[in-house]
Amino acid sequence: MSTLDPTEDIAVDALTRQAAQWIERRDFGNWSEEDRAAFDTWLAQSPAHRVAFIRLETGWKRSELLSALQSFRPTPATPAPRRWWVIGGAAAAAAIAVAAFGLSGAFDLKKPQFQTYATTVGGRETLALADGSEIELNTDTVLRISNAAHGRKAWLDKGEAYFKIKHDAAHPFVVIAGAHRITDLGTKFTVRDEGSGIKVALMEGRARLDAAGKTGPRSVTLTPGDVALATPTSLSVNKKPAEQLKKDVGWEHGILTFDHLALSDAARELNRYNTKKLVIADAAAGRLTIGGTFATNDVDAIANVAHEIFGLHVENQGNNIVISR
Repeated sequence: MSTLDPTEDIAVDALTRQAAQWIERRDFGNWSEEDRAAFDTWLAQSPAHRVAFIRLETGWKRSELLSALQSFRPTPATPAPRRWWVIGGAAAAAAIAVAAFGLSGAFDLKKPQFQTYATTVGGRETLALADGSEIELNTDTVLRISNAAHGRKAWLDKGEAYFKIKHDAAHPFVVIAGAHRITDLGTKFTVRDEGSGIKVALMEGRARLDAAGKTGPRSVTLTPGDVALATPTSLSVNKKPAEQLKKDVGWEHGILTFDHLALSDAARELNRYNTKKLVIADAAAGRLTIGGTFATNDVDAIANVAHEIFGLHVENQGNNIVISR
């Protein structure tokens, strides 16, 4: 068994206290991006820092050592007997192993802890959060929500979601979609991944949209009726009547409302909810406009309108309904 020099014991104590302070700030404080950057810098300073943090983090998760964390506040260091963690030569070996492992997998300290939710094509799901907020997921959507204490943060990886957020000025709710960030200021809003960018529609309250772009970040504060479209090259905001915004979230109740919408656009929208797809075979047919309210799962209704009202040719081809002149 290796022996421990008293100065090494003091150093281990100091690192442990530092690691405990980082855990306490992350789990019980107002953890910010600046805190994250400072924490990453501290981790990179030495393999011993990473080892100290991993060991304490593991012990914290296994036994919920709240009282131990509180007692680790800085005090004058004095020589102490060997603690429960491995030290001396074994610690050095562990540091080398962790460095070689690259902090990947179970030791990826930069990877946020989150819960993932997903809906199928045509599916919907309502999430009730502990803070009283509610999130409704639309068809074919993937959303991750932070599990960290005060971690009011979600990542929209795919699809569309309607956020009904209980405002907390001390811990604002943040939605990250691609390279863009939406911060709740007491809000009901939708976020939709458009492929080339995101669309944010604000129903109530206010929200700040921080949009990343090739020319640098851009920000705008949205008010009720604002519909923002953010792409890598542009950020635009238009107004919509409140009644139209309500229609736009009709998918909450399984319906879509089209108001003089091009047939090609109506087909594209309905196809988001169905595995059987509408295919508009020619541009002239696609330019015809359609209006009305349709069930999200009723592609045949659009096909019937195309045939009976517009006199278009409709043909079933497996999982496609082809509409043409």
